[in-house]
Amino acid sequence: MRTNGILRVIARFLIPLIMLFGLYIQFHGEYSPGGGFQAGVVFAAAWILFALIYGLDAALEVIPERAQFVLACLGVLLYCFVGLLGVVLGGRFLDFYPLLDSPHAAQQTGIVAVEFGVGVTVATCAMLFFTFFARRKREIDAAETGEDD
Repeated sequence: MRTNGILRVIARFLIPLIMLFGLYIQFHGEYSPGGGFQAGVVFAAAWILFALIYGLDAALEVIPERAQFVLACLGVLLYCFVGLLGVVLGGRFLDFYPLLDSPHAAQQTGIVAVEFGVGVTVATCAMLFFTFFARRKREIDAAETGEDD
């Protein structure tokens, strides 16, 4: 696919639109269907499309594997931090009301923060799964043809 000019041009237009749609899903998830999980999958789909068109090595230059591991951990930590912050401030786990003076603002802020953590974690985990499977396929193909990487 890397040599097909039509796919490369179409991907240049589609990938930013897919990511923009992922942002829409992320930040409108509290008002409409969507949220962190769905947005994470959409972002991962954009990155995977990039990897399929331009190659895994080019995709790993954009978001390296180490950064994916770090972002996955930070997403989980953000989720846990927001949840435990409610406990520390006198509420229950994932109780957003103690976070701010206004209950409505506290609820919205807490939901956005938790959903952002979920989105980052889901996106990076999906990217890592794709990376592991693509590398494994590359190793199998190299073994079958007798080539070394």
